[in-house]
Amino acid sequence: MVSPAALAGTLTELAWVGAHAVLYPLGARAERLRPDPGYRPGVQPPAVRALFAGDPLAARVPVVLVHGLVDNRSVFSVMRRGLRRRGFTQVCSWNYSPLLRDVETAAAALGRHLERVCQDSGHERVHVVGHSLGGLVARYLVQRLGGDARVDTLVTLGTPHGGSRWAHVLPTPLVRQLRPGSPLIQELAAPAPGCRTRVTAVYSDLDQMVVPSVSGRCDHPDLVVRNVLVRGVGHMSLPIHRSVLDEVATTLATPRTAVDEQLPAA
Repeated sequence: MVSPAALAGTLTELAWVGAHAVLYPLGARAERLRPDPGYRPGVQPPAVRALFAGDPLAARVPVVLVHGLVDNRSVFSVMRRGLRRRGFTQVCSWNYSPLLRDVETAAAALGRHLERVCQDSGHERVHVVGHSLGGLVARYLVQRLGGDARVDTLVTLGTPHGGSRWAHVLPTPLVRQLRPGSPLIQELAAPAPGCRTRVTAVYSDLDQMVVPSVSGRCDHPDLVVRNVLVRGVGHMSLPIHRSVLDEVATTLATPRTAVDEQLPAA
């Protein structure tokens, strides 16, 4: 029997896939980081002030959104607007080529983009939210290429940290990297001592692309990781779901010391 939550999640997924297909052409253009012109210190709504009560300056830390495979920034159309409404003043998306051949190349390109964001914004560190493959690209950057010097917080949404069985369907070089036990997955499982980026992995029991769904967890002894399970949310719906957006906003607004205190001792 199909549960009501699973049925509702599936219908939402189908509706969003249709809407996303319409928005997709609009997301092909690159986006530059622009501060929110509507931001006025001291005159924010009570909900926004409560979100940043622990660290009011967290609202100004740039947030970079990284899409998944064969996608573009249009998948974040709802999340980008939602984060701005919640008080984040500098939110932008990063597009990479749909002809990408490997995760390592994309991670290096993302690193260069974050350097430009830091230079343009005047901030030394940024937050990154990655959907699907975008989360794996960002994780490779912080673990293997020294990107933890720039990325304060990484939130992944439906990212195949443990690979996905669907990756056996297509034999392309990039998709082969997403197979469970691939050299890339093994490299990310290697020791990463001293990695400074805190990681939150949001995964769903209704994710149609990350199979098994537990592969959406990020379990690594050297990383400061928190895994969050959401139920009844499809793969493409993760960036638009209200509870996921609330989780992302709360994670990015929480001071690092508070997060460290919430995590169990190793």
